[in-house]
Amino acid sequence: MSSPALAALAALPQAELKTIFESDPDRLSKLVLSHGPLRFDWSKTHLTNDLVDGFLKLAQEQDFTGRREALFAGAAVNNTEGRAAEHTAQRGVGNADSVALAKALHNRTRALIDAIEAEALGPIRHILHIGIGGSALGPDLIVDALGGDGMRYDVAIVSNVDGTALEKAMDAFDPDATLIAIASKTFTTSETMLNAASAINWMVEAGVEDPYGKIIALTAAPEKAMEWGVDETRILPFPESVGGRYSLWSSIGFPAALALGWDAFESLLEGAAAMDRHFQLTDPRENIPLIAAFVDQYYARILGCETRALFAYDERLALLPSYLQQLEMESNGKSVKLDGSPVDGPTAPITWGGVGTDAQHAVFQLLHQGTILTPVEFIASIEPGNALDPAHHRALLVNCFAQGAALMRGKDNEDPARAYAGNRPSTTILMDDVNPEALGALIAFYEHRTFANAVLMGINPYDQFGVELGKEIAKSIEANGPTGFDPSTMALIEIALGE
Repeated sequence: MSSPALAALAALPQAELKTIFESDPDRLSKLVLSHGPLRFDWSKTHLTNDLVDGFLKLAQEQDFTGRREALFAGAAVNNTEGRAAEHTAQRGVGNADSVALAKALHNRTRALIDAIEAEALGPIRHILHIGIGGSALGPDLIVDALGGDGMRYDVAIVSNVDGTALEKAMDAFDPDATLIAIASKTFTTSETMLNAASAINWMVEAGVEDPYGKIIALTAAPEKAMEWGVDETRILPFPESVGGRYSLWSSIGFPAALALGWDAFESLLEGAAAMDRHFQLTDPRENIPLIAAFVDQYYARILGCETRALFAYDERLALLPSYLQQLEMESNGKSVKLDGSPVDGPTAPITWGGVGTDAQHAVFQLLHQGTILTPVEFIASIEPGNALDPAHHRALLVNCFAQGAALMRGKDNEDPARAYAGNRPSTTILMDDVNPEALGALIAFYEHRTFANAVLMGINPYDQFGVELGKEIAKSIEANGPTGFDPSTMALIEIALGE
């Protein structure tokens, strides 16, 4: 390891979790931190006083404070593309000029929402949101988590270019009462634009008068949207400095703001802004996203854990694992540092997960008795998302807390097949409720945790060149036909496409 601080961390001994608890009676006061509606418990991880001190040295070695200041100042922290990363400005925290621009663009979005609610675009009952990646995952998470019975419109969010997904959404909607939101940062994303063209054709074939009059463009390239046929008054721009997977706070969040109401969207922003201020201003030793990154780094880089599991013990957060897969793996799935030199060791682990209690009957066998050490993260809410017998929510929470205890404690048995090794780490995040403020804070926490991990590894979390090569090859096949590929690819194309 080229990092002296990282090498020193790797040399520290590892104690068993039960022993760590026994030797440190103040463990909860050190490793349980609260912020607003969120409570973070890292006490069931192997993080110790010595490890925290070591990681603080690593943070200093990697200039965490300087890189954090650059992020909030609007500097070009995305060095490979020469851009800032100003998603926090969308929440009102960051460079003053960028915050002012974000406020103006939010006002534009709200004005259009007011017009839609006043039926300026005709009676609207359905929103068909078309995007992919961050342009779909963020809005989908927010609408699914916060929608419930309070939804003012039917919302379908379509990302997959598989026509089955779009067809299913269109079959459920009345084209005369549908608003189509096209979300694409460049307004050239091939999957999104193909789906958008098919949606327009659906409206035309249904006899909708002026289909383009019911198109809203959410983009950082408004001129491209106008070329495509969207009127300037129905284009909601966002800055180039807001990356796709960090964009739900911008106009990309339009379907959530429309369906849930502007007050809910504003509370989402305020919750995120509170976490921004905590991350920006809090000392590293008590900085929640940074401490979470210390845990991530210990298991991924020191112990070599290749995956991290996330289980939401709340149906409202069912889409959170999918959202975090993109946020974490697209951001930190890199192999070179800021200066282009190779990374010395592993970077982002594979993020995966599911919903409790379903996952207990599917994958927890591996977590408890498998040979692969997997750090686990549990998320639960004190308040339930339903009005049924409280026994439902009690059973949900009891199962969540019991799993963390069982992973740590283990159980001896003379029969090896019935023995549990224990000493398996977990983190628990407890929310007061799944409401806009808490969800905004939670998502912002994960964004800053991702950035903190990147700083500790010396990488750039804001580019994503790894997704481009497959796209380029697909475009080449479409434009030039299947020539010059390996025999396997050629055979697949011939069998499936008849070319």
